[in-house]
Amino acid sequence: MSTPPTADQDKTSIQVIERMVSLLDALALQPDPVSLKELAATTGLHPSTAHRILNDLVIKRLVDRSDHGTYRLGMRLLELGNVVKSRLNVRDAALDLMRELHRKTDQAVSLSVRQNDEIIYVERAFSERSGMQVVRAVGGHAPLHLTSTGKLFLSVDESKAVQGYARRTGLSGHNHNSITTLDKLEAELDRVRTLGYARDNEELELGVRCMAAGIHDDSGKLIAGLSISAPADRLQDAWLDDLIATAHQISIALGYNGHPSGKSRQ
Repeated sequence: MSTPPTADQDKTSIQVIERMVSLLDALALQPDPVSLKELAATTGLHPSTAHRILNDLVIKRLVDRSDHGTYRLGMRLLELGNVVKSRLNVRDAALDLMRELHRKTDQAVSLSVRQNDEIIYVERAFSERSGMQVVRAVGGHAPLHLTSTGKLFLSVDESKAVQGYARRTGLSGHNHNSITTLDKLEAELDRVRTLGYARDNEELELGVRCMAAGIHDDSGKLIAGLSISAPADRLQDAWLDDLIATAHQISIALGYNGHPSGKSRQ
């Protein structure tokens, strides 16, 4: 039967971990390989202590040591980082925050991703109290140019890509509010780029208006849109700040370190 660790042993283990992390943090701050002397000075560790911990980190490939005795972060950290990234799921990161936004607004909140020339709804937070029938269930799809989230994705495309989209789809509309010409679409996308968020003014469904903010991954790529949908006479611009802040919180959870996308409330 093994003997449980004592309090002193627990304290020693924690100290070792803290010193290891301090060395990794010190290496992360430097673009070039760092000497043992520099690392000891930066972390406040005795050189012999720093050397002993670095040796263990080298063995585990968390740190690389050059022939000149300098150190840099090891490839094992990249491997572990890629594992973490692969397990990050935008739906998992978004769900609780979507529910919170729904509680604030009492309106339907949707999470959508792009699939070719359409958006796909991957999650929804809503209740019957919103007074609006959910017209697109989870798994449903809609054209990019008729939806607020779709416009976000088109706004990050180059002009030739937008033109190609227009040719492929013919920019068909659902009603008299739908954008059905390339000139109008390009003007709308310019507005989206300026404001940092997008709107759907009854372009997909009469009586329903939406606004969307973008969700970005750790590389800054737009990977999803978060939108609020409401009866046309009930959508409030006052919700924009919460919408943009929520989309930014989800992005942060996915590793994004940029600024929120919303720039104006016009």
